[in-house]
Amino acid sequence: MDPCPFVRITVRNLGLKIPVATMSARSAIHPSSSPFFCVFKMKDFPLQNAAVPYISPENTQFPEGASQSPAASFHLRKSDVDRLTGKSSLFSTAKRPRMTISVYSGRRGATCGLKSGRLLGKIYVPLDLATAESRTVVFHSGWISMGAEGKAKAEFHLNVKAEPEPRFVFEFDGEPECSPQIFQIRGNSRQPVFTCKFSFRSGDRNQRSRSVPADSRGGGRGWLSSFGSERERAGKERKGWSVTIHDLSGSPVAVASMVTPFVASPGSDRVSRSNPGCWLILRPGDGTWKPWGRLEAWRERGTADVLGYRFEIIPELASAAVVVLAESTLNCGKGGNFVIDLSSSRTGTPAGSATPRSAAASPGCSPCGSGDYGHGLWPYCLYRGFVMAAHVDGEGRSKRTAPTAEISVQHVNCTEDAAVFVALAAAADLSVKACTLFSQKLPKELCAPQDSHF
Repeated sequence: MDPCPFVRITVRNLGLKIPVATMSARSAIHPSSSPFFCVFKMKDFPLQNAAVPYISPENTQFPEGASQSPAASFHLRKSDVDRLTGKSSLFSTAKRPRMTISVYSGRRGATCGLKSGRLLGKIYVPLDLATAESRTVVFHSGWISMGAEGKAKAEFHLNVKAEPEPRFVFEFDGEPECSPQIFQIRGNSRQPVFTCKFSFRSGDRNQRSRSVPADSRGGGRGWLSSFGSERERAGKERKGWSVTIHDLSGSPVAVASMVTPFVASPGSDRVSRSNPGCWLILRPGDGTWKPWGRLEAWRERGTADVLGYRFEIIPELASAAVVVLAESTLNCGKGGNFVIDLSSSRTGTPAGSATPRSAAASPGCSPCGSGDYGHGLWPYCLYRGFVMAAHVDGEGRSKRTAPTAEISVQHVNCTEDAAVFVALAAAADLSVKACTLFSQKLPKELCAPQDSHF
């Protein structure tokens, strides 16, 4: 399998120094009362923003040990690089691409700072993307002056770096419930690599593995009970969905199985965070199916209609801690990206949450564990940097597109490695449908004939 070229641009090590003369009573700018933030802009990419630490003017150097998690991260396909550099057109007069950083004082708001803070200045960083396709390039590292000529200038510190990040790209030739083929994409070529079989699992316990550990987080939702209960469940539920990924020889290489039904909470027509549905992602091993990951999903309450999700890696050792690799949300109506990205984590230091609920945070996700970290460092040697991204459609799309999955080359050593990520992408897409309000109808492909609840 040949990967697709990608370039990742990251911005980190932010800092702001403001001359004492600028901090007058009239300006109302002072670090003790006015926080600082900045907005990153690249042509045709969504805005990103981040907090900016204040650094005392007496410091002549950026503080040692102050290296930060990425404040912003942009992922560029080959087509993006060609478009920005003008290679995509024979008659292009495209200017040299650049990143614009707007620095503000005040608190961030819902408009990415455009109306919620006071603009202090703008910084422009030229991007030589042509060389970044083959090697790591540092576009800027250090302090840069900001402000009008002839006045005391503030100084802004940042590091902007680009590095090649090849990925395998897979595309479903239809929605997972329609049992489509799965193609590997490279440029304009589409090569079939997997087939996808959707089915209903009714009363089947053969996929349960003795390797599944007890739920270390407690809460009354153990692993065995997650495979369903024999007693009749009250209320509406969506259950028994299963997706099996086969290689071209017909051998099954991964499974995504809905092990906890998606059930409407009492007095509601939605799946709640307190009782999420759950998928188990399995891969073959030692003549049986072994659990690899666990995906929970639910429908958040509030003004924004969003799907919440949480993905955990299951350790092979029963004594090791379950580790959360992603926990975030996507828009139920518009869809979005399910992302596992550990670029913002520091070695051995569990931090924060995943792809942020707020655009104010870093776009990367950081792992957090549950339980003892005596064995909790095991995923850090296996999962570093960008891991995967899966694009899924939302309910509001009149014309639906099939899911896609991008997987970092460093996390694929064999066919089964790619297959489990593809199965996870299918589970993420189906979770949006499983969390559809129970007052709405599901497509007929997702309705079991014997189940009137659909």
